[in-house]
Amino acid sequence: MKQSTFKLYATWILLLIPFLHYGQQLKTIAHEDMWLMKRVGAPSLSPDGKWVIYSVLDPSYNEKEQVNDLWISPTDKSEAPRRLTAMKAGESSYSWSPDGKYIAFTAKRDGDEESQVYIMNIKMGGEAQKLTTLSTGASSPKWSPDGKKILFTSSVFPMCFADSINKKKIEEKKKSKYNVRVYETFPIRNWDKWNDEKQSHLYVQHIDSTNAINLMKDAAIAKESGYMLGGFSWVDSGHAVFTASTNANTGAYQDPTYNIYSLDVNNGIVNALTNGPASYASPLVSKDGKYLFCMEGQKDYKVYKMDRLVRYDYPSMTGKKDLSSMLDRPINAYEIKGDEILASVESEGRDRLYIYSASAATKPLTTGERGCYTNAMSRQGVTVASYESSVQPSEVVVINADGSHTQLTAFNKEKLAKLDLAYPETFYTKTSRGKSIRSMIVKPAQFDKSKKYPLFVMMHGGPAISIKESWSYRWHPHVIAGADYVLVMTDYTGSTGYGEKFSQDIQFDPFRGPAVEINEAAADAVKKYLFIDGARQAAGGASYGGHLANWMQASTTHYKCLIAHAGLVNSISQWGTSDYIWGREVMNGGAPWTDAKTWQDQNPIKYAANFKTPMLLTVGENDFRVPLNNTLESFHIHQRLKIPSKLIVFPEENHWILKAENSKYHYKEIREWLGKWL
Repeated sequence: MKQSTFKLYATWILLLIPFLHYGQQLKTIAHEDMWLMKRVGAPSLSPDGKWVIYSVLDPSYNEKEQVNDLWISPTDKSEAPRRLTAMKAGESSYSWSPDGKYIAFTAKRDGDEESQVYIMNIKMGGEAQKLTTLSTGASSPKWSPDGKKILFTSSVFPMCFADSINKKKIEEKKKSKYNVRVYETFPIRNWDKWNDEKQSHLYVQHIDSTNAINLMKDAAIAKESGYMLGGFSWVDSGHAVFTASTNANTGAYQDPTYNIYSLDVNNGIVNALTNGPASYASPLVSKDGKYLFCMEGQKDYKVYKMDRLVRYDYPSMTGKKDLSSMLDRPINAYEIKGDEILASVESEGRDRLYIYSASAATKPLTTGERGCYTNAMSRQGVTVASYESSVQPSEVVVINADGSHTQLTAFNKEKLAKLDLAYPETFYTKTSRGKSIRSMIVKPAQFDKSKKYPLFVMMHGGPAISIKESWSYRWHPHVIAGADYVLVMTDYTGSTGYGEKFSQDIQFDPFRGPAVEINEAAADAVKKYLFIDGARQAAGGASYGGHLANWMQASTTHYKCLIAHAGLVNSISQWGTSDYIWGREVMNGGAPWTDAKTWQDQNPIKYAANFKTPMLLTVGENDFRVPLNNTLESFHIHQRLKIPSKLIVFPEENHWILKAENSKYHYKEIREWLGKWL
């Protein structure tokens, strides 16, 4: 190229750069960008490892316009993903038959009063056929190893083992002239629903039959007043194992326990395999029938118990081996992978995949430094999982031999490419209590390090959860940050993923200790990151994060404003009205009428005279975990003390703000409150 031509070419490139940059300008994420991301469900891998099925929800602000269908992709990416179903009603609980010819799923389609099990022929194509027709519906279908039967659950009336009797009961209730709820035992509510008298039973149905058989009709445990069904799985085509409680009605004064039972699906005979002080979940029997794996939790007076993955010789239930002993981290879920166990494990803000072995040390399967892996399963040497990060909603991935992953789905790739989403940074703070506390910092969009940004300290709920490198719709940090705020999120004592003791150390110190750690982490962030304006700070959170916001109100005037969603201000009235009370008693060291000092010493309402900070209070009217009364109490205190405060009640919402327009309004109010005071 001649020198003159080169100079002219270079000049044109320089002139074009501003326009190229403008055309590629990334935008600040808005609620619409977040909410309208397609939501990809858990993968279900075919027996030969060649195909994976998953659900895809195409959301809308109008719920009636939402579409939720099943899709399929080859694991080698030789074909593009394609849609399997196209019905108004969404499908769930989908799984492959052992021969890979069919899938089963549940759906509530036209004409269905309740969800039913449907079967689709994947090899031949065509429309799915309804299998079950129970008046009480069907859920959680699981194929027998020979592919001829399906085990599932249905919620029926006590002692009503025939569908005709259940149908009669349903009609009687519809015609009743009175409408009451009557209880003689605890619990009476759960999250956002009043408990009714129905109980979940196991059913089996041959795929060529129209007759569903209730397997609990002769089981003595189903006649116990404290009966409640847990998880279940097949052993072979004639037997299954399941967990159930017979003291679920004792939750007012202890942690109910679940034992493991064997079930002969040919005659309904049930036998107890465990009967001790421990509680069990997620039983799986190895393909050779030699071992039973399960999650086992010891019931002691601790606010947090990390369940262990254990193995027993089956069916003798001897030779117990604790597979969790090498890794002090909670297991989200697991499955048997040949002679090993594939598990999703929570560790320091991430969900990682690990391989557990009875003969070798636990070893990591994934090696990435960001994001979370869940819903993992492996077939014929192929492992798939759901993967998400703080800047990407969940997608289906294949795990490579080197621990990396290949994305099978990318439903939100184009939308994400237009957004200014930076990965959060992680930092650790050495606190005055001698602990190393992890925090994540989120920078605003269009970040300019020469500017000074206000700080919002966002406190997580639980407390037995953690701030993860995952995508959130409820309290999305990037949506809250916008282009205006820096966010700091701290895993205070009581958080999970740092060892069982770290999670247990919050007992008898529910607010004061965690609040100190949160405040010290925020102060540390101000020192570390010069773009934070330490003079403009706010704090807030939901659920336990809302509790902590009320404690901040009681204990410090450091923050310019506070935000509490579903937060308690009075731990005693919270104990008295919540759907879950025993854990609160364990946290505080005794019942509210005892001399356990935590009820008085760390109860925000006892320090109401110290309240001074402007506060936004939000709550769902159908929240039975942190009922409405606590938010009303808090608002009344603020109004009585003439503190600037705002109360927002969502009549249709529960513990979470789930409806699209309500969520959009909630985010708007949060940002406006921060804008007003910062």
